[in-house]
Amino acid sequence: SSKTFWTTTGMFPQELIIGFPKCVKISKVAIQCYLVRTLRIERSTSKDPVGFEQCIEKDLQHREGQLQREEFPLPEFQATYLRFIIKSAYDHFVSVHRVIAEGT
Repeated sequence: SSKTFWTTTGMFPQELIIGFPKCVKISKVAIQCYLVRTLRIERSTSKDPVGFEQCIEKDLQHREGQLQREEFPLPEFQATYLRFIIKSAYDHFVSVHRVIAEGT
């Protein structure tokens, strides 16, 4: 829902893990967030959310008063879980409003 969001507790790093019902192929990940400075995305193909490996890490541009919209086209890979690690921020609290994973 565009009316809901996830917010941090004020210390970093912070993690958000998204699980899929089965292993899927992902070709692009997009995120809408606010005040995130450094974001790392990791994946796991395990049955449980363990054994993550890094896919991408990026410093996001600050947009005062606006959501940050970032797309990460990735070489197609498989994942059962995606872990989003907010390593640092432009303020004490940040929010994640939407995460989209495209693929099959």
